[in-house]
Amino acid sequence: MRRRVGRWQVVLRWRTLLDDDTAVRNLELLAVALKPKGWRCVPLYEKEEFGFPVPLLWVYASGAADDIGAVVTARATPGGTWAYYEAGKGRAGYLSPCGDTKSAAHRLDRLLKFRMFPNAEWT
Repeated sequence: MRRRVGRWQVVLRWRTLLDDDTAVRNLELLAVALKPKGWRCVPLYEKEEFGFPVPLLWVYASGAADDIGAVVTARATPGGTWAYYEAGKGRAGYLSPCGDTKSAAHRLDRLLKFRMFPNAEWT
């Protein structure tokens, strides 16, 4: 069975694929907001070098828990806006609108802490 894709979904996908500058700018802002929280960020922006169709930001813990992390991307959303998503989960990995970088950093911080220390305190 084939899933039907709406016209607006196609438009959003094309906006995401064609506007790397906006995605990179948003990911850079997120990296700055995550640094004081102790997370390390590695930009994976070059399509030719990394083979990804969109810019990505790898966020991870340094030290003993360096295997805990998340790959984040910025995607176009309706109304000409952008939002942060956990890359491997597609639209289901929604984190926060790009206009609220502080909130996105907070949500990502809690998500990664939960992955490091599964506890109801972080949910």
